[in-house]
Amino acid sequence: MNYSSTTSTGYRSARVTVVGAGKVGSTLAQRIIEQNLADVVLLDVVEGLPQGVALDLSEAQGLELHDRTIIGTNDYADTANSDLVILTAGLPRQPGMSRDDLIGTNAKVVGEAAKQAISYSPNAMLMLVTNPLDVMTYLAWKVTGLPPQRVIGMAGVLDSARLQTFIAMELGVSIGDVTTLVLGGHGDLMIPLPRYCTVRGVPLPELLDPATIERLTERTRNGGAELVKLYKRGGAYYAPSSSACLMAGAILNNQSRLLPAAVYLNGEYGLKDIFIGVPCRLGNQGVESILELKLTEEEQEALHQSAASVRSNIDNALASFG
Repeated sequence: MNYSSTTSTGYRSARVTVVGAGKVGSTLAQRIIEQNLADVVLLDVVEGLPQGVALDLSEAQGLELHDRTIIGTNDYADTANSDLVILTAGLPRQPGMSRDDLIGTNAKVVGEAAKQAISYSPNAMLMLVTNPLDVMTYLAWKVTGLPPQRVIGMAGVLDSARLQTFIAMELGVSIGDVTTLVLGGHGDLMIPLPRYCTVRGVPLPELLDPATIERLTERTRNGGAELVKLYKRGGAYYAPSSSACLMAGAILNNQSRLLPAAVYLNGEYGLKDIFIGVPCRLGNQGVESILELKLTEEEQEALHQSAASVRSNIDNALASFG
């Protein structure tokens, strides 16, 4: 796949469309251009909003010293020939809401956005950020008809990053020495795996007692809700945008990185016809392969419970989109 579009100098530059110019989408657009990953088209249905964000970020280009362009638009035609489409549009959570409470409204938004964007960029990769993440990823795959390896949901990277943060804070160590892994759906039934978490190669169970580990894993499961409660209006956007940007870099730069993400399973882990968070290799062809970890019986059961929760909402999402 050719991640490029021709410029006046003959140089071919990657092109990313970000749908949704709210806090997640605008911050993601900023990260992509300022990390020099790709040119960005920022789309939103609110007139003036994406144009304003794009102009504001463009005026910072000389200060940030990057070579990428960003345009804002309300017209999907302007997104044509994108190499990667990232959907962040939809309602964010409010205090007291679960991610699943967003299904009815966000299914309509995501379904229509996915169809429109892919109609103008049929060769693009498609990444989902909108909640409920795993369900929206399945819906976008269904309505676009894309090969499943070209559709991916951002979840495991974010959940693992939250656990990484909490472990580093608890131990008072450099976060660069902490490696973590979280599987399952992006919700209350996600599965942090302490035995796959290390601090400079030392397994977490050798550094913390079971009660502390459980406290940190529970905080990770409720990480999104904790931020919604603090913000009071809307949810997290800095860490989600960083997570999506890291995944975009793995795809655009063909890094073949091993990352946890919501991907389509067809028998792996004993699950079929579902998108859910597992480790996979990401490169310029999308999901290159899926890593099947040797899970304990308890971990396998927890993954299947998480999958059952995701599956129970898929029909609601498809019905809501119509």
